Amino acid sequence: MKMSAEEMSQVLKEGELEKRSDNLLQLWKRKTCILTTDSLNMYADTQKRSKGKELKLQSIKKVDCVERTGKFVYFTIVTTDNKEIDFRCLGEENCWNAVITMALIDYQNRKAIQDFKTRQDSESASPGQQERRMARAP
Repeated sequence: MKMSAEEMSQVLKEGELEKRSDNLLQLWKRKTCILTTDSLNMYADTQKRSKGKELKLQSIKKVDCVERTGKFVYFTIVTTDNKEIDFRCLGEENCWNAVITMALIDYQNRKAIQDFKTRQDSESASPGQQERRMARAP
């Protein structure tokens, strides 16, 4: 999918988010996160000096299991390979789950439009196929 450099680097949200670790103890680790129009970037430190992990929106299937308990909102990101990544954030002012969901919907819409335009361009480039389709139509 082709996007301008400005669109790719547009920051939608920046702040702290806690991610549950994959190890046996499953401890919550605070991450500095930056959500852009095409990915969620996570850093271990606030200066973003450490090597960050990037979770591309194209690899996210859905944001699932949103639950509020006490001061935290818990949610799970499900990837296209069915891996589940658990997160939590502080209540109302930090609704990461909603912002990530909206960014994912926006990304999927842009991709669908791009795919449609690509398909339309390829169909208009080969008029013989279009004539055959017209001939089959009742």
